[in-house]
Amino acid sequence: MKITNVEALWLALPEISARPDSSQDALLIKITTDAGIVGWGEVDSCPSVVKAIIEAPMSHSQVIGLRALLIGEDPLDTTCLWEKMHASTLYYGRAGAVIQAMAGVDIALWDIKGKAFNVPVVTLLGGALRERMRVYSSNLFQETVEKTVDRAKRAIDDGHTGVKFGWPPFGLDEAADLRYVEGVRRAIGERNDFMLDVGQAWDAKTAIRRAQLFEPFRLFWIEEPLRPEDYVGYGRVSAATSQHIAAGEQQCTVSEYQRLIDEGGIDIVQIDITRVGLTQAMQIAAYAHVKGRKVCNHNFTTDFNSAASLHFLCAIPNALVMEYCVEPSELTSSLARNPVRIVDGYAHLPEEAGIGVVPNEEIVAKYLVK
Repeated sequence: MKITNVEALWLALPEISARPDSSQDALLIKITTDAGIVGWGEVDSCPSVVKAIIEAPMSHSQVIGLRALLIGEDPLDTTCLWEKMHASTLYYGRAGAVIQAMAGVDIALWDIKGKAFNVPVVTLLGGALRERMRVYSSNLFQETVEKTVDRAKRAIDDGHTGVKFGWPPFGLDEAADLRYVEGVRRAIGERNDFMLDVGQAWDAKTAIRRAQLFEPFRLFWIEEPLRPEDYVGYGRVSAATSQHIAAGEQQCTVSEYQRLIDEGGIDIVQIDITRVGLTQAMQIAAYAHVKGRKVCNHNFTTDFNSAASLHFLCAIPNALVMEYCVEPSELTSSLARNPVRIVDGYAHLPEEAGIGVVPNEEIVAKYLVK
């Protein structure tokens, strides 16, 4: 079997607002083979940049667009192709958007491999340690405490046992932050989990102070209080606080995650499959397991991310919980023809071969950027 084409399908809502909401657009990777098997992946990055990385012609041996690099290759050689992509993007890659583009390709290759062997991807990752994952409702903070509380109540009514809120207007004012935290905790009760995403708004001293202030509200974790490259600051916060610190969605290489764990001392390692790929994700999770850390996914995009994340989390021993984006975007809710099944607050592993989801062609046609 050989790869015959690699396509980057850029989808976007008609209007994009200046909010930290990556459910407003999507970048799907479609890999076609001469055996008639098609693989699908997703990238959470800047879609136009990733599309250029996929479609770029060869400049020289160290600067090759991923489509030109992959056509004619055997899609079952996932590890070999990861290494080939890494080596052949040497002069313009090594991190950031190039790794993220590779991640989407990697997911599509695993999807092909599962379909070729007629098994779910979780089987290829070593087998399912569990058949479902508890999901939490992932939300952005709303412009008022009241609107945020309404969302929190709706999440519990929908069967979720964990709720996360993040990003502005939270993080800018201590008194306002306290009102938000008090309001959400009161709305969801004491028996449900409350994850707080700070959106990189604080420095280390502020994070330590806020963590102490919020101790009575029993946060499940405090996520990304600092900038992603502030490994020393994460180490200070982790050492000074009793609450769990989570981070990792901005990282996209194994070495970056190792630094977050070793220097940053984080408790919960958040891996976005659409930014690191399944091949790297398994290595990161294994390192985290050796270091005694739990793993959660990051996902604020579509069911392709959800499905790939679910296979990954069900295959590793140190999985904690699964993030599930509930933003009211048609790309989030309707892009997959057969979305991940959520029942009573749990995501259930797809039984189909590959990652288990395929696009809704009507939604693709409606939002495709041409």
